[in-house]
Amino acid sequence: MDERAKGWILSLVIGVVFVAAWYFYILVGHVPNYLLPRPDAVVASAYSAFHSGYIWGHILFTAESSVFGFLVGSVVGAFLGTVLAEWLTLEKGLYPYIVFFQSMPKVALAPLLIVWFGFGIESKIVLVALISFFPVFINTFVGLRQADGDLIEVLRVCDASRWSIFWHVKMPAAAGTFFASLQIAISFSLIGAVVAEFVASRSGLGTVIQQSAQSMDTGLNITGVLILSVMGMIGTAIVRFVHKRVVFWEARDALLTTAGRQ
Repeated sequence: MDERAKGWILSLVIGVVFVAAWYFYILVGHVPNYLLPRPDAVVASAYSAFHSGYIWGHILFTAESSVFGFLVGSVVGAFLGTVLAEWLTLEKGLYPYIVFFQSMPKVALAPLLIVWFGFGIESKIVLVALISFFPVFINTFVGLRQADGDLIEVLRVCDASRWSIFWHVKMPAAAGTFFASLQIAISFSLIGAVVAEFVASRSGLGTVIQQSAQSMDTGLNITGVLILSVMGMIGTAIVRFVHKRVVFWEARDALLTTAGRQ
C-alpha cells in the first residue's frame, strides 16, 4: 500500500473517531440540542436546507464575493509585488505605506466599506480583495528577491535582457511561494466574505450562520460552518492542482530526492 492510500485511510479513521467522540460526548453528558446537536441532527438540518433550496442562494452569494475578491486581491498583490521587487526606488517609496496599510485591521474597515459600497456584493468583494492582497504581495515580492543572484549576474555578463532574466530565473524562483500565498489567500477570502456578511448583508453563509445562532438553530449553524470549510478545501485543492501543473519541476525534484533516499 502506497503512502497516499495510507494517508486517505488515516484521514477516514480520524473522521470516524471524531464523529463517534462527538456523539458519545452528547449522550454521556446529556448535552441539549440547542447547545450542540448530534451528528445525525446536523445531517438532517443540512438535508432540509439543501432539499428546500434555501441554502443554495446563500452559497452562491458567498462564493461570488469570495472568488471575485480573491481574484482582484491576488492580481493586484502579484502585480505590486513584482513591480516593487524589480524597481528598488518604488520599493523604498511604497513599501512602508503598504506595510502600514496591512497593519490596519481590515475587519474594522467593514462598516466603512458598507457605507461606501452599500449592502450588496460590492462591499464584500472589496473587503475580500483587501484581505487577500497582502499574502500574495509579500510572497511574490520575497520570492522574486530570493532568485539566485549568482545566476542573474552570469546572465547579465552574457548580455541577457532584463525580461529574459525575469522570465527564466526570477519567475521560477518565486512560483512556489506565489502559489503558497494563493492557498493562504483562499482561506482569507472566505473569512473576509463572512465578516462582511456579519456586518451587514441580506444574503450569504455569514447571514445564515448569524441568523441561525440568533434562533438557536445550531444544526443549521454548524451546516453553514461545514459548507464554508468544504468551500475552502475545494479552493485549496484547485490551487494545489494548478500549482502541480505549472510548477512541475518541484514535483520532479521531490521525486528525485525520494529516489535518492531509497
